[in-house]
Amino acid sequence: MLTDAGFTDATFHGWTGYVTSSTTQGGLVMARKPGGEPAASGDGPACTVAGHACRTTKALSLSYGLLCYLIFFGTFLYAVGFVGNLVVPKSLDSGEVVPLGEAVAVNVLLLGLFAVQHSVMARPTFKRWWTRFVPPQVERSTYVLASSVALILMFRLWRPVSGVVWEVGQPFAAVLWVLFGVGWVLVLVSTFLLDHFDLSGLRQVVLYARGRPYAPPPFRTPALYKVVRHPVMLGFLTAFWAAPTMTWGHLLFVGVTTAYIFVGVFLEERDLKHAHGDTYEEYRRQVGMIVPRVGRAR
Repeated sequence: MLTDAGFTDATFHGWTGYVTSSTTQGGLVMARKPGGEPAASGDGPACTVAGHACRTTKALSLSYGLLCYLIFFGTFLYAVGFVGNLVVPKSLDSGEVVPLGEAVAVNVLLLGLFAVQHSVMARPTFKRWWTRFVPPQVERSTYVLASSVALILMFRLWRPVSGVVWEVGQPFAAVLWVLFGVGWVLVLVSTFLLDHFDLSGLRQVVLYARGRPYAPPPFRTPALYKVVRHPVMLGFLTAFWAAPTMTWGHLLFVGVTTAYIFVGVFLEERDLKHAHGDTYEEYRRQVGMIVPRVGRAR
């Protein structure tokens, strides 16, 4: 759904894509030559055999990163159909109807599994531990893959909850469908405004395969990020709530995900403030979190 000093590499917390630094976060730890300057990623011990760069390791890392990206993008597209009850074989309001208690328990468990995975694996402490076992250049790809798997599991096991909370007719239904589409476009565009391929882990494995050092994108606030601090989150909230027909199952989904979004933003902004100090604090004072501010604070 972006802490330590040094900026040897970076991680993007949650869905927004802001960068904080850590010695093992975000994909590729840059080796350093004896003089102190960054070495090419191929110079690192993880990709050398008898003093020579290991092309097999680079090729495997690149292939793995590409596969993770394709799964991620396919999952994103399926999510559009899942939430909107469009095209896909299994959506929020389709599937076997089970007793209410069972449906609520299963659905909350599935949403909780995704929330825990998505937040815990984004934390700097976990990343420092995790990259002892996972090659740093594919850490971000692995995070993206784990998130995709958690979502796929939710798509497969979600239990619909019947009953209609609201249902609107034309022309209001058309307006909501437009907002639904705008929300998903906003999510995707916002990732590209920062660095879509860094967020998805693809940039890290490409640089590694080319034997070039990884440098994290600098902290910046392009376009939409000058209006709200979390346009990706705004996009998700817009898409989730813009439902011409809101069933109880859909309401359960958007209620839990909305709560998780605000918890995730809190955790993320805590990390960003720790990483960027007064710079981020001033940005937070000037720009609204989810809702644009009419005027900037003085």
